[in-house]
Amino acid sequence: MDLEILFEQLKDFEGLELKPYRCTSDKLTIGLGRNLDDNGITEEEAYYLAENDIDSLMDELDRNIPWWTELNNPRKRALLNMAYNVGTPTLMKFQKTLSLLESGQYEEASKEVLNSRWARQVGRRADFISNVFLTGDDS
Repeated sequence: MDLEILFEQLKDFEGLELKPYRCTSDKLTIGLGRNLDDNGITEEEAYYLAENDIDSLMDELDRNIPWWTELNNPRKRALLNMAYNVGTPTLMKFQKTLSLLESGQYEEASKEVLNSRWARQVGRRADFISNVFLTGDDS
């Protein structure tokens, strides 16, 4: 069966919406009529979406703070974890933390990241990221 033809039919009848919306039955819907209220997404789809988001974040970090690639892998993951949570524009507001990371002052960066409203909001996530900045280990 040629699914491309079916996709075009679905696009014609359902529309193609790249952001969630409420359909005529008041169900949260996305894409080619995917009913999120009743069907949600699969675990595989969740990881696929996260991987796409992470790829975009890495591109944004490459453009905004190219030195980040010089960090060891756990610190890179910690920075991506933080960016995943707050978005790159907000991450860029952590100027002191980023400056300390760039200069290899990991103990100070570890403390500075905890000195934020974000850290108070996310609790153990900030504690984890702070510890990774300090130790360079996320195992």
